[in-house]
Amino acid sequence: MVQFHIQSDSDIPASTQLYNQILFAIASRQYPPGQRLPSTRQLAMQTGLHRNTISKVYRQLEEAGVVDAQAGSGIYVRDQTNEGNAKVKSPILDQHPEAYTLVQSSLDELLKQGCSLSQARELFLAEIDWRLRCSAQVLVTAPNHDIGAGEVIMRELERALNIPVQLVPLEELAQVLDQTRSGTVVTSRYFIAQAEAIAAPKSVRVIPIDIYDFDAEIKLIRKLAKGTCVGLVSLSSGTVGVAEVIVHSLRGDELLVMTCQLGDSYKLNAIVRSAHTIISDQASCAAVKAAISAARNDIIRPPQLVCCENFIITKSINLLKRELGLE
Repeated sequence: MVQFHIQSDSDIPASTQLYNQILFAIASRQYPPGQRLPSTRQLAMQTGLHRNTISKVYRQLEEAGVVDAQAGSGIYVRDQTNEGNAKVKSPILDQHPEAYTLVQSSLDELLKQGCSLSQARELFLAEIDWRLRCSAQVLVTAPNHDIGAGEVIMRELERALNIPVQLVPLEELAQVLDQTRSGTVVTSRYFIAQAEAIAAPKSVRVIPIDIYDFDAEIKLIRKLAKGTCVGLVSLSSGTVGVAEVIVHSLRGDELLVMTCQLGDSYKLNAIVRSAHTIISDQASCAAVKAAISAARNDIIRPPQLVCCENFIITKSINLLKRELGLE
């Protein structure tokens, strides 16, 4: 505990001596923001002053905005950082009250690293400008053997973000990036390593998206009766392959599994006529419904069609909106 000393023979009043000493202890961070100051009883024992005098000093410190008195708890050093934020007036602070604190802490860290204010400003502006340029062009990539996965992502992003999105095969990504100054490449985590290796030398960033976990569909698969025929339809051949593996891992040979990539009308018609349950992604749902409708006169019982939720999870969509400055 900080030791305070009162000179009884001084011309300076005892309360003033204690006030100045406490103020110095706070200013020198011997008592950092948020720390509790000694009780009036503790200070009375240390300094020999009456507790009323000490209470008066604490009231003066509170009026000066240095401390806060919390009833039943004690006297605490005020954290004036947030008050300092009030110097910056912006409607952004009303929406994001913690934003200025984050900016301030980041700036403080740059200054500690030896940057000047001018250099820090240049770094912030350069990063913001780069992100804005990257947001001007959004590319979705996937390898040619599963370009359908990229098309699913592209469709969902265009619908969710309401901006143009270009689909580029992974094998052609380097060539496309050579012709652009900046951009944002979006892909599934399945292909993120390959995309980053291609984009690393370029002025682009790569953002991975997380796909839907298909929890509801997995629960459905678990409940299907033994011997049920299940159809799996997707625009993405990779998604169909992974889905088939998952179904087999859950039920083994208990279920008959038929798969189809959208565009293969022969397989789709076979699934419609044989399957009890068809699980489809959103991109293929309309085509499956049309195939069921067209075959209605040839089948006794139409299959149950389950259209999965979006391929991309909401969290990834929201992240992209923030990164692209669309929120």
